[in-house]
Amino acid sequence: MINKSIGLALLFMGYLLTSQAKDPEYPASAIPANLKEKAHVVKRMEEVTVRLVNPGEVRVTRHYVLTILDAKGDKYASVYEYYNKLRDVRSIKGRLLSAEGVEVYRFRQSDLSDVSGVGDEALMSDTRYKIFGFGYKVYPYTIDVETEVKYNHAFYLPAWTPQEAENYAVEQAKLTVSVPAGYKLRFKSFHYNGEPVVANGKENLNYTWEVKGMVALPEEDYIPEPYDRTTTVMLAPSNFELQDFKGNMDSWEELGHFFYTLNQGRDVLPDHIKQTVHELTDGKSQKEKIDILYRYLQQHTRYILIVLGIGGWQTFDANFVAAKGYGDCKALSNYMVALLKEAGIPANSVLVRSGDTNLELVEDFPSTQFNHVIACVPCNGDTTWLECTNSTLPAGYLSSFTANRPVLVIADQGSKLVRTPAYTMDQNLKVRRITATVSETGDMLVKINTHSTALQQDYAHGMNHALSHDKIMEKLREDHLMPSYDVNKYEAKEIAGLVPAMDEEMEINAHNYATVSGKRMFLEPNLLSKAGSKLETTEPRVSTVNVYSPYKKVDTVVINIPAGYTSESVPQPVILKSNFGEYTSNIQVKDNQVIYIRSYCHKAGVFPASEWVNFAAFNNAVYKVDRAKIVLVKQ
Repeated sequence: MINKSIGLALLFMGYLLTSQAKDPEYPASAIPANLKEKAHVVKRMEEVTVRLVNPGEVRVTRHYVLTILDAKGDKYASVYEYYNKLRDVRSIKGRLLSAEGVEVYRFRQSDLSDVSGVGDEALMSDTRYKIFGFGYKVYPYTIDVETEVKYNHAFYLPAWTPQEAENYAVEQAKLTVSVPAGYKLRFKSFHYNGEPVVANGKENLNYTWEVKGMVALPEEDYIPEPYDRTTTVMLAPSNFELQDFKGNMDSWEELGHFFYTLNQGRDVLPDHIKQTVHELTDGKSQKEKIDILYRYLQQHTRYILIVLGIGGWQTFDANFVAAKGYGDCKALSNYMVALLKEAGIPANSVLVRSGDTNLELVEDFPSTQFNHVIACVPCNGDTTWLECTNSTLPAGYLSSFTANRPVLVIADQGSKLVRTPAYTMDQNLKVRRITATVSETGDMLVKINTHSTALQQDYAHGMNHALSHDKIMEKLREDHLMPSYDVNKYEAKEIAGLVPAMDEEMEINAHNYATVSGKRMFLEPNLLSKAGSKLETTEPRVSTVNVYSPYKKVDTVVINIPAGYTSESVPQPVILKSNFGEYTSNIQVKDNQVIYIRSYCHKAGVFPASEWVNFAAFNNAVYKVDRAKIVLVKQ
């Protein structure tokens, strides 16, 4: 027994000596110096293989090694993989290496957390997540991870962006896509030199992309989509299968037809809802019918995210929404289309990529680039757009969430990309009229009347519908409107329409807003509309400059000053003009009043990186003028 124990001990010691004698792997010291510059993480290697077995099955394996250089890189040291009826996680394994490249530990399958995908908005979901966080804090350190995933369809294929963020460098990375011989793989490369290497096998065709030595992207403002900044390969199928449905993605029309087929027959209303539609709309004009039925939808349903199996793409039917009173974006849009259809109004569901800055699709690459569904009523160039998940928007108005972007109108025949409305500078308007009285101590009573329209009223609209009055008052006190202040009063009135508006009235007590020094008072007359920050130009600009929405802001401020004060120094009128906008400000002091008028026209557009210096110069000039002070002196 003793001899056996000694033997086991010697065997274990031998294993330790062998493991300690291994050459280090991926030591941080081997990273080229230029890849460490401005980087929080360096991808040492990545090998991604996408194998399309057939139109109904795809296997994806990924092996990657990341060196985390500092605490800001920790967010990349976690493993997330989701699974559901359409996606299986076959394996996840990984290990942690020290700065010297010595293995610290390996994690096992039992170390993974397995959590539900049901969140605040998701009422039902069969999606779950396998998660592991390394939780290491000795920098630099390295993680080595391997995953294998199976897609039970070929409806969407993963895009490859080896440089996943700013401050993220790449030593080497490779993507290989394998498809059966004779299958048409569709791909589009961005910021990639040349074409993929194509190799013919006996049964497969292999495409390979490879990059090396990608230095970290700098942190930049007003940035475009990732594919416009760094190497990206988008993949899409030609023929595909999604459970029992077959489709083709060679054109937007084919993709739209697939979605139509996937949801065909799911717009049948129950009889009592049909009766309600006619009771509400018979004898009304088309516009009246749309307004009435949209309001009915808003009053009788609510948005809940539901993701079950193919339900991520296939809608719950109209009868489900009628019975339950809730649905996701697909279900509510389908229900709205069904209501309109019953009233004799043809309408369509519409696929859209939503988000305040996600304005564009890669239009020459038909693929699943969408994350949301809305509805529309086409009418000879005067289409009515309906956001069916929002219970407060007026019919026909789209907020910054879905406005001004290409969308896919779904139809049995003739599905096509069209564009949602773009709101102009004059429509995106904010006009403030402010009357204030400043005391000799520098305190100020401020009364503010604000009229905002279109995208400029979105924030106020959302706040007034989402929060109680007490919560609004609390939020306004936390919004840093002035250095120190109390909010005495806030009221708002909503003006519905195709270009909706909000009228707000607010009263503020500002503490020590003006600085008093002896006989002099120093005062910034721009009370609420100062440009938020200066832009840096010390580093060369890499990306284009993307400004998403135009707007116009006009402030008229009248400040009553204490008796006996006269002006000693008043800034001169300012006029700034550039390709990015126009700005004027004017300050006058007369009859114990400071009168300040500011107008700012902010243009939208995509500007070349070479224009960043001029863009920043215009912004910074506005920033400086916005903070101009007048000096008053007491006689």
